Amino acid sequence: METLEFLISIAIPLAIVLVILSSTVRILREYERGVVFMLGRFWKVKGPGFFLLIPFVQQMVRVDLRTRVFDVPPQDVISRDNVSVKVNAVLYYRVINPEKAIIQVEHFDNATNQLAQTTLRSIVGQHELDQMLAEREKLNAEIRRILDQQTDVWGIKVSNVELKHIDLNETMVRAIAKQAEAERLRRAKIIDAEGEFQAAERLLQAGEILSRRPQAMQLRFLGTLLNIAGEKSSTIVFPFPIEFGDILAARPKQQKADDGWPPKEA
Repeated sequence: METLEFLISIAIPLAIVLVILSSTVRILREYERGVVFMLGRFWKVKGPGFFLLIPFVQQMVRVDLRTRVFDVPPQDVISRDNVSVKVNAVLYYRVINPEKAIIQVEHFDNATNQLAQTTLRSIVGQHELDQMLAEREKLNAEIRRILDQQTDVWGIKVSNVELKHIDLNETMVRAIAKQAEAERLRRAKIIDAEGEFQAAERLLQAGEILSRRPQAMQLRFLGTLLNIAGEKSSTIVFPFPIEFGDILAARPKQQKADDGWPPKEA
C-alpha cells in the first residue's frame, strides 16, 4: 500500500512536469515558422529550430512556408462575345509574412482560394473566346498579377497561375471546326491566286523577251512541237508560221521563171 502511494506521489508531479514541458518546448522545421502571442498580443515570429515558450502566457500558431497548390474548380464563365464556357486553373502560392497571414485574415488558405475563383471568372469574362484560346499566357499573367496584388496585404505571394482547361459545348466545337475549315479554304484560295498572279507576270516577261527575237520564237515553236511529238495522240494540229507559207508560195513561181515560163515575146 505504501509502495502504491509512493508511485502515485511520484507519477503526479512527473505528469505535471511533462505537461509543462510539452507546452513549453517547441521545435520547428526549416520550412515552418511560429507566430508567438504573449497574453493575446503579437510578440514575434520564431523558428526554425528549438525554443521555449512561457506556459499559459505565450501561445504559438504554426505556419507552413512551403508553396501550396490549389486546383481551382471549373467556373461557368460568359465571355465578352456571349459564349458560355467552363474554365478551371491551378494556383501556386506561399506565405512570405507569417505575421500578416495569421493576423490580417482568418484562414488565409480559404480566403486565397475564394479570391482565385472570383478573379478567374472576372478576368476571363472580359475577353472573347478567340483570346481565351490563343492568349492563355497573357490571361495567366493578368490573373496572377491581380491575385498577387490583392493577397499582398495578407502576407501571401502568388507565384503562378495556369489555365488548365477551357471546355466548350458541342455546338461551339462544331462552329469552331467550321470556322477553321473556312479559314483554311480562304488561305488556299489566296495562295492559288498569288501563284496565278506570279505565273502571269512571268509569262508576260517571257512574251516580251521572245517578241524581241524572232529566232527565239522559232526555237520555242520547235520545242513545243517536240513536246507534242512525245504525246500518244494520233492526230496533231498546230499553227503554221505565216512566213513559212509565203516562202512555199513563192517557190513555184521562182521555179517556173527558171524554166523559161512564160515564154518571152519575140
